[in-house]
Amino acid sequence: MSFFDLLLSFENYLPVLVQEYGIWIYAILFFVIFAETAFIFMFFLPGDSLLLAIGAICATTDFLHVDYMIILLFFAAILGYMVNYSTGKLLGRPISESNSRWIKKEYLIKTEEYFIKHGGKTILMARFIPFARSFAPFAAGSSHMNYVSFMMYNIVGAFIWIVLLVGIGYLLASGVLGFMK
Repeated sequence: MSFFDLLLSFENYLPVLVQEYGIWIYAILFFVIFAETAFIFMFFLPGDSLLLAIGAICATTDFLHVDYMIILLFFAAILGYMVNYSTGKLLGRPISESNSRWIKKEYLIKTEEYFIKHGGKTILMARFIPFARSFAPFAAGSSHMNYVSFMMYNIVGAFIWIVLLVGIGYLLASGVLGFMK
């Protein structure tokens, strides 16, 4: 198993990682969800499929507890978006003010107008769109979306995303939804 195989299909190696790393799996999973949401260049990490797999592993083992996992990953997702927003706020202006042939001022102005009008919905819905999940908080920060509004949608979005996907994985694996056992 190469490092890149592990990164691109982390959820497939989850049972092995649980056996190998024991209690440290909590920290590893926290870091993966945090990194995917915090760093714009980590969009390739498996967020949705990993959350489903985590729920399934929690249902089939006594070692991982679904309630602890939901709380831990909820905070990882919130903190990740906070870092990404702050990065956008810090780096967005210098990037937009540079004379680049790839970045057009008119598009940046449209992005700022968009986040003033639809920023909250975007932050909430981006949780469920893998590529957008990494870019939306950066764009919100660079557009100077109101931080209180951003945090409200960040918290609500993280809660729905984590509870829904971990919960579905848990219910599917435990047979509650009637698909297994």
